[in-house]
Amino acid sequence: MSRLADDFLWGGAVAANQCEGAWNTDGKGISTADCMTAGSVDKKREYTDGILEARYYPSHEAIDFYHHYKEDIRLFAEMGFKCFRTSINWTRLFPAGDEERPNEKGLEFYDSLFDECLKYGIQPVITISHYETPYGLVKKYGGWRNRKLIDFYLNYCKAIFNRYKDKVKYWMTFNEINVIALHPAMAAGLRTEDGENFDQAVFQAAHHMLVASAGAVKLGHTVNPDFKIGMMMLYPTFYAETCHPLDQLKAMEAIDMHYIFSDVQVRGAYSGKALNYFKNRGFQLRTEPEDSEILKEGTVDYIGFSYYNSNVVSHTMKGEMTGGNMLNAMKNPYLKASDWGWIIDPVGLRLALNYLYDRYRIPLFVVENGLGAVDEPEPDGSIRDTCRISYLREHIRQMILAVDTDGVELMGYTPWGCIDLVSAGTGEMKKRYGFIYVDKDNEGKGSLKRTKKASFEWYKKVIASNGEELD
Repeated sequence: MSRLADDFLWGGAVAANQCEGAWNTDGKGISTADCMTAGSVDKKREYTDGILEARYYPSHEAIDFYHHYKEDIRLFAEMGFKCFRTSINWTRLFPAGDEERPNEKGLEFYDSLFDECLKYGIQPVITISHYETPYGLVKKYGGWRNRKLIDFYLNYCKAIFNRYKDKVKYWMTFNEINVIALHPAMAAGLRTEDGENFDQAVFQAAHHMLVASAGAVKLGHTVNPDFKIGMMMLYPTFYAETCHPLDQLKAMEAIDMHYIFSDVQVRGAYSGKALNYFKNRGFQLRTEPEDSEILKEGTVDYIGFSYYNSNVVSHTMKGEMTGGNMLNAMKNPYLKASDWGWIIDPVGLRLALNYLYDRYRIPLFVVENGLGAVDEPEPDGSIRDTCRISYLREHIRQMILAVDTDGVELMGYTPWGCIDLVSAGTGEMKKRYGFIYVDKDNEGKGSLKRTKKASFEWYKKVIASNGEELD
């Protein structure tokens, strides 16, 4: 007998801005993601003021999922996907962000996309906003620092909830909402200005997003009481470097910053620790009297989270450093790292599941997990991504232990980048995650041909056995 529920949601995950392309097709407007240039491990992506000439913006074509989605979903169905996590491009429906009525062409695209999924019995799992704020809202209103964005977001939610109420059951309000504290430009299109208090700007924008999220949950449950509407966070498992009490304190403080967001979305209010954090950093949130009630009434049904790696911290931070999903941490001498320096730690996923479930006691959903690696086709055209199989196998084992041994309530598992796409962090194609190879390079050249990797057949067996057959 399987240790996972019969209705466990196996699938894969992508983001609209990293795979769709068609950035100005059928009435789509410019988003902040469309203004992110390509980068690399050694060169940060640039968030430009609009679209500039002589710059390469990888999201503009990406892997052209917009025109290949039927082929791609057919491949997902062949693997046996029960669900497919993607997002809606906000500016495909509201090009400037502040229109009253949505763009019908954009609505029709997602109708067709969801219908294609449902044709194969694949449940859409939809992130409402995944690292793409309408650029018009940034230029005209200053982005999420402006409270007016709450209404624009809820107008967008009203349109999609009503349009897709019979096609989409699972929703998440914002992708990795806590990343606004790490990378505000990517997470929320937020540029801090000269002389502006960074923390004040970031957490004020985050507050508006949290109120918008709560409003969306309440609205969605009114449209369809059967909706399951979750939050989504980056979960950065932290270890203290030593048993020195100050190292332990540093590890606690590191994760507490991220719990600020999940506490509000799950518990419906800021913790006393969070309010003291704001006070000690020298700022106070501007709130409206109704905010506390909105947050209280708009708590989420489940927690979706990403987990790629764990992080080591100390009170001195003097050890050798490494990166990992927008976090700088110390190298872990007990673990290996990916080609991009991200520490590979399957047990850290089990810990993440336990920490979250023990804290909140609501269902969890691992909506991102995967290995970014360089995949080179062999002379015969095959792609033998054994390192990816190994990474996913060990993480799934730990995930099952969290359910079977620890009693965690887990809804599903959607590995990130189930088809190769543009990396959010670096803008590269070379950093591949998928079970399906897409012929495109970092300069945007390639045929876009899709090819199954070795991991494709492996994951197919994992799903068919409900996680019992991992070797």
